[in-house]
Amino acid sequence: MGRFFRKLAKKIESHITDQQSAREAFEEKKPDAMKNDIRMISGCEDSQTSADVSNVNSFNLPDPAGRAGGACTSTLLKILYNDETVPEDDLSFTQVLTAMREDLEAKGYTQIPQLTSSNPIDMNTDFDLVPKTATGTRRAVMIGINYVGDNPGELAGCHNDVLNMKSYIMNVHGFEDENITVLMDDGEHPVPNKENMLAAYRKIIAESESGDAVFLHYSGHGTKLRDDDDGEEADGYDEALCPVDYSSAGMIRDDDLYDILVKPLAPGVHMVSLMDCCHSGTILDLPYIFKADGSSEEMVLDETLDLDGLIQQFGGAAMNFFGKFFK
Repeated sequence: MGRFFRKLAKKIESHITDQQSAREAFEEKKPDAMKNDIRMISGCEDSQTSADVSNVNSFNLPDPAGRAGGACTSTLLKILYNDETVPEDDLSFTQVLTAMREDLEAKGYTQIPQLTSSNPIDMNTDFDLVPKTATGTRRAVMIGINYVGDNPGELAGCHNDVLNMKSYIMNVHGFEDENITVLMDDGEHPVPNKENMLAAYRKIIAESESGDAVFLHYSGHGTKLRDDDDGEEADGYDEALCPVDYSSAGMIRDDDLYDILVKPLAPGVHMVSLMDCCHSGTILDLPYIFKADGSSEEMVLDETLDLDGLIQQFGGAAMNFFGKFFK
């Protein structure tokens, strides 16, 4: 999160007195990498854990694997693809995320779905996984890790998440099987170890060009690690994904994901990521955020960024004011 905002800190010179002024200054000075259309849906805030649903039947989902599904993926599909049927009426971003929160709450979950983005989104516009402007190839990387045999970390729903979501993107959004990379620890697909995950991410970014659509789906464990770059994270921790070989190969930090997925993305590529894991709220380090907490009405700049820590590295008075804006 920090490296991007350190660059921004050097550039912003005008005072910021409200969210609108902050947005205008931000949009004027943000680097080219952040001008791409990148969005991420997550099932919970960085401080929350995502649930593992024991029975997708409570969500009335198609269940090709016959086992279980994750709370975030299952509730999103209940809204967008219930009984393999799309809603008759278009739903806005706010309606989709609010419906997710309400459904999760009704099931006893406290997690708050949220949407982060590289650009501000009018939350009242129609929800779209693939915009009409994305007329090129549609590619996906889908990763489901149940951590089979891991005690006590084994999950039950992550393979189902991938199979259900794959059915949705193919049947509704026209993704073709040959352009979908699936990693699962099921003995049938390539293993979702750290090496394979990073290779799949690098490959999809390298192959995509203007007009293409990229969909990334991760269902597995997420965690928080002590920040390896002092001052980058407001809470002192990096968010991270847990590959199946996490104990030997290590985690995939948010900094790694930013360097692999965000920075090198070609202009004109539309990318959406669905992160169904713990501590996933801002794992792609995108600056705009909407929380379906019942009180938010629009997407805003993320106020949890450790701007003060970044300010100290440069000593700029203007960025000191920018930091105070979020206090």
